Amino acid sequence: MLILIYMKIIDMTLDDISGITSEILSKAKDIHSSTATVITLEGDLGAGKTTLSQALARALGANGKIISPTFVVMKKYELKKSTYPWKYLIHIDAYRLTKSQELRNLGWQEIVDNRDNIILIEWAENVRACIPSNAYSIKLFHKDEHTREIKY
Repeated sequence: MLILIYMKIIDMTLDDISGITSEILSKAKDIHSSTATVITLEGDLGAGKTTLSQALARALGANGKIISPTFVVMKKYELKKSTYPWKYLIHIDAYRLTKSQELRNLGWQEIVDNRDNIILIEWAENVRACIPSNAYSIKLFHKDEHTREIKY
C-alpha cells in the first residue's frame, strides 16, 4: 500500500531550505510508525539531494560534518533534538549500488525495522525493491543555477 501524504511542488533556493526542511520533518513525524521512517531523495546529479540531506540532518540535530556517503554508502548519526521521535539518522547514498541486494547486504532489514531510525536515501531509484511502501518521496529538479524545483 502506497501512502501519499500530499504532493507539493515549489521552487527552492538555499534561502528557502530551512522552512522546507521543517515542513518535511513535520510530515515525516506524522508518518512515524513501528518501523523506521524512510525519506527517499531522487534527482539528477547536482539537483540538491545532498544539500537537502545536510539541511535535514542539521534540523534533526545530527552532530559533526554531514557529507554525502558516496564512497562508504552509509553513515549513521546520533540525533540530539528531543522534538523528533528518532534517535538516529541513517544517511545512505545509493549512487554506486546497482541492485537492491547490495543494500540488503549492509544490514538494511535491521536498519529499517528499527523505529528509532530516520533514513534518508539519495538515489533511491537504484534500490527501489528495498524501499518500504510508506516511504516519503522527494524529487528534485534543476530550474537554473540557483533554483531547484522540489516535489514532496
